[in-house]
Amino acid sequence: MSTNAYRECLDAMFGMRRFGIILGLDIIGNILEGLGNPQDTFRAVHIAGTNGKGSIASALATILQQAGYRVGLYTSPHLIKFNERICVNSLPIADEDVVASWEAVKAVHHGDREPTFFEFSTAMAFHEFGRQGVDYAVIETGMGGRMDATNVVSPDATVITNISLEHKNYLGGTIAAITGEKAGIIKPGVPVVTGVTQKAAKEVVETLAAENSAPVYLKGRDFRVRRNGQNKFSYWGFEHTWTGMQTGLIGSHQVENASLTLATCEALIHGGAEISRENIQAGLILNNWPGRLEVVSQKPFVILDGAHNLMAARSLSRFLQDNLAGRPITMVAGILDDKPYEAILKDLLAPCERLIITRPKIDRSLPTAILREVAASLIADIEVIEDVGDALRHALATVKPDDAVCVAGSLYVVGEAKAALEKAGDSLFQI
Repeated sequence: MSTNAYRECLDAMFGMRRFGIILGLDIIGNILEGLGNPQDTFRAVHIAGTNGKGSIASALATILQQAGYRVGLYTSPHLIKFNERICVNSLPIADEDVVASWEAVKAVHHGDREPTFFEFSTAMAFHEFGRQGVDYAVIETGMGGRMDATNVVSPDATVITNISLEHKNYLGGTIAAITGEKAGIIKPGVPVVTGVTQKAAKEVVETLAAENSAPVYLKGRDFRVRRNGQNKFSYWGFEHTWTGMQTGLIGSHQVENASLTLATCEALIHGGAEISRENIQAGLILNNWPGRLEVVSQKPFVILDGAHNLMAARSLSRFLQDNLAGRPITMVAGILDDKPYEAILKDLLAPCERLIITRPKIDRSLPTAILREVAASLIADIEVIEDVGDALRHALATVKPDDAVCVAGSLYVVGEAKAALEKAGDSLFQI
């Protein structure tokens, strides 16, 4: 396969973004039928929610792999390379597999409109999982759930992580409405694991589950955790108690995510999956989820975290305040225009003394002038550097070895920062 074929394939795919976001299942259904319905050839775990989807999905995939299963993982967005979205046994699929799956999907009839980027990539993932013979696929929704292109699978378990107000133009303007869309992944008789906390959200999940005769396992009621240290915890579930557990992902919220991961393991075990405590512990420790509290340097301390919505920004702010108190922090941030950027910026800047505003190369990125206007009332030391890589290089060139740099505000910003780090190697840290 030529490099040109892969590049042309990606150019064609990214060109599909002009169709925007269209929720619905008709087009994906037509494509998958033309491919022989590969989504029916593997067992699945389907995950929706506002935050934690990727961390939980990655952990579950790693645990299932530790248990001896061949596992597909479908997540979005990617950070550096499209292939990251479609993984088999922890590895992104090869370039030639991307091209082959693209050509397979392109060859089938799709219906009365062009597929969106997400519909096309979802069909590619399911085709590839079927072709590679995975036993399980762990699948993260793109947006919402009920009308999300991924909602054509017949899962062994569904997970609804948590709910906050997001994508209101597509999902509704209330917690209840958004929960209704995300809980649309609930299937008849299939167990639901959830970490929702609001009364309205709980009521919606319970009601939809009852209508589908699906058992519900609620965090805090049916399972709980107690932290025993930075990343260590004990878990009490509805059928199992696991003490002395540990997650390889840092941040107190990752212990909460781990509780949903373990509850999902319980549900899968109850359904016949062969997963041991040792598989779970090894999977939690080995789990790696880039761009989420990812420490890439110690001197200076450099951390990358998408923090792409308000709940995630608050989690990051707490982590920085708890772990880097008294340490000068430079924030390198860019935010997308469909996010509550004023509130996100306020949280991100709370522990910082300096801000470098930047802008990722995506059409939904917020102009730096708008962020600067908001930031002016929050912090005194502000610089604007449009290119993310240049912004990170400048930050590293102007901090002391004991200072900290945090890159946040969007997974697209983090992706471009990781690409700059990958290209420069260790030379970027010679300050």
